[in-house]
Amino acid sequence: MEKKQFNLYREILHRFQNNGVLKSVILIGSWCIPLYKKYYLKNSLTPPLRTMDIDFFVPKPCSIKTSVDIPKILQDLGFIIDFTGTQGHIRLFHPDLIIEFLVQEKSHGSNKPYPLPNLGLNAQPLRFLNLLSEKTIKINTEGIVIALPHPAWFAMQKLIVTQRRAKAEKADKDLIVAIALLHDLINIKQSNSILKAHKSVSKKWQNKIIKLLENEQETEILKIIKNEK
Repeated sequence: MEKKQFNLYREILHRFQNNGVLKSVILIGSWCIPLYKKYYLKNSLTPPLRTMDIDFFVPKPCSIKTSVDIPKILQDLGFIIDFTGTQGHIRLFHPDLIIEFLVQEKSHGSNKPYPLPNLGLNAQPLRFLNLLSEKTIKINTEGIVIALPHPAWFAMQKLIVTQRRAKAEKADKDLIVAIALLHDLINIKQSNSILKAHKSVSKKWQNKIIKLLENEQETEILKIIKNEK
């Protein structure tokens, strides 16, 4: 991670905290990895996911109490509003980082932008995001308190998403990171969290995850999620 990019990322979090935004969102995606590695997982071997995208999940958009114009508070940093896709999803674009807000898709195919008037933008609906809010952890990074998905639930969501990716390269990266995180959790004696996270998904996806791990010959993880003694 380049120092310039990291400093910009830290300034974004600082401004979000000062304006109450971090109370209503969960940081998801690749930017969770360095925080897991630094604050939660001991001697982690999980590889970094290098990306410009910073994704925030809004689990309860109707309960947002803060009122802040996010594009305005980031304008002096060089962020501009960018509309993506045919539906007009808003993201905030900077040459070094792209910020996007996401919500859970309520029904299959309902991908119209979800308005977030209290934040001055809209969010993109996506499937399987609620899994990331079922169990969260809070990390204090240099005085900034931010919520992240528990690594076990993050990994399970990745094991689902990797099977839905259109691009093989992205699918492979998701798979590598998910498996590495699960082994990190085993190493810190959190096997029970892996079992709980697996049970929290539907039976259909439990079976698909097992099949995927069987193909990858991940016997240690399979023993845990099958609850074998």
